[in-house]
This record gives sequence, structure tokens and C-alpha cells, in this order.
Amino acid sequence: MKLRWGLALVGVLGALLVAPASASAAPVVTRCEFTPTPDNPAARPVVRPLPFALTRGTVDVTFRFNYGPVTVRLNRAGAAPCAVHNMVSLILQRFYDRSQCWRLSNSARLGVLQCGDIYEVEKGGPGYKFPDEVSGTETYPRGTVAMGNQGPGTNGSEFFIVHSFANIPANYSVLGRVVRGMEALDHMVADGIIPTDPNGPLDGAPAHPVKIQRASLGW
Repeated sequence: MKLRWGLALVGVLGALLVAPASASAAPVVTRCEFTPTPDNPAARPVVRPLPFALTRGTVDVTFRFNYGPVTVRLNRAGAAPCAVHNMVSLILQRFYDRSQCWRLSNSARLGVLQCGDIYEVEKGGPGYKFPDEVSGTETYPRGTVAMGNQGPGTNGSEFFIVHSFANIPANYSVLGRVVRGMEALDHMVADGIIPTDPNGPLDGAPAHPVKIQRASLGW
């Protein structure tokens, strides 16, 4: 665990060293607040991310599902750099490896795959939370990857991938977009949904279990 903290610190310090000297230049890092949740302890052993995040560039991550790989381009320069920083930290700590995506929806309002909960839907997070990062102008078209939550300021490990569209309020921090592998999501949807009350007949567990075998940086 100490090694991961050290590597993260070296990376951020390196970015600071190459930052422009101009006082008017946009900041290279931003402060983040990761608050422990003792009433909701970590489902797997992880350390909280360092309390600052890079605000420039992108980073690619690949989720290797049992349906095939899905690569996501996370945007550090977007509205949610702390959420991106958090996801990278959890991936480096193997939090998502060998986990299951418990929810799939395909209704006229919501078409998403929800992942990141270790035990079941909305249960089994990293043992901390952090604030929402939204501008109020967010939209969620096909391919969008965003944080899931259970109310304001409850972000942790849960995220969703939009396979069609999501007509929802701009309350969910957008991390980035899928750049490879949407056909895997389409295959999951085609295999069907086991409906779960009270969400309706097109919202529930994937008919064929969807599992993240491994998540890693890069392709």
C-alpha cells in the first residue's frame, strides 16, 4: 500500500515540476476530499487516494469483462478530476478485479450497466466517499461513463456505462467515454434482464451474469 502512495506522489510532483510558471496558467492539480465511512467499511482492502488530482490530460483504462474488453478514456481535464483520480487509484489497487455488475437497465428512461459494488446493488464500496463534481450541464449519451451514487456526496466505487441513453438529472459526475468495446455492452443487453421490483421489467440483474475479470490502465 505504501508503494502505491509513493508512486502516486511521484507522479503528481513530476506534473508540478513541468507546470507553466505563469500565475495565470490553469492549475495542474486540484484538491480532493475523500472521507472515511466507518458505518460502510471497505468491501476490499484499499487505501484512500491522495487528496489531490491532476487536471490535465486523459488516461485510458480497460475493463476486461467476460463479454470482452471495454476501454474507457477518462478525462482528467473535465468536470470530475477527483472522480477520475479515484477510479485510477481503485484500478491500481485491483478493487474491481473479479467483481460482478449487478444491474442492467434498458428502459425508455435509462439504458445503463452499473458496476463497482462488490456485494450487490449499491452495497460493497471502498470505505470512503467523496463529493459530486457536476456543472449542471451534464448529459449522458451512449458511451458515457459516470459515477453512480446513493444521493449527494456519496461517490465511492460505483459507476455506470451508458449503452443507449440516460434521461436523468445532471447529478452524476462524468468520468469519460468508451473508446472501444461498445459491442460487448450490446451483447449484454441482448442477453436480457431479470427484472427486479420496483424498477420495472427492463431494470434488474443481467440475465447472464456480467463480471469484470480484470481492470487495468491502458489497452
